[in-house]
Amino acid sequence: MGRTDYDMTASYLLSQNFSLSQLVFSETAVRKGIANDPTPEQIVNLTELAMALERVVQLLGFPITIHSAFRSAKLNAAIGGSPRSAHMDGYACDFTCGQFGSPLEVCKAIAGSDIPFDQVIAEGTWVHFSISPALRKETLTAHFDSGKVTYSTGLV
Repeated sequence: MGRTDYDMTASYLLSQNFSLSQLVFSETAVRKGIANDPTPEQIVNLTELAMALERVVQLLGFPITIHSAFRSAKLNAAIGGSPRSAHMDGYACDFTCGQFGSPLEVCKAIAGSDIPFDQVIAEGTWVHFSISPALRKETLTAHFDSGKVTYSTGLV
């Protein structure tokens, strides 16, 4: 099966541990009846993301739990995501790895490794990991106050 020939219902593997269906699944999309189907180009990006996530799993020594990866533009808007979100290109994933530690500890481990990334954000209860082509190695910490989110540079 080629990279552009896929069945969204199948467990089409993008890497050893990550399937296409796992990286496109969204409870919000299911609940709201929103299609969350990537284009062939986005599947290529999701494959790159899956390979980077393999390196994260190897670094942490434990499996990760994916909470959100690919988002169609309609799904991204429905959840209030950034209009420039790397999730829409298939370059970002929100995950946790409770067996390793807190999201902040996971972010610090990734930031201190040789894994290329664009952004690693400690988003409170999860890690935001992006491999957008800029690969800025930007580290941020989200702060939540009265329903508003602000970000500070670094992992604090």
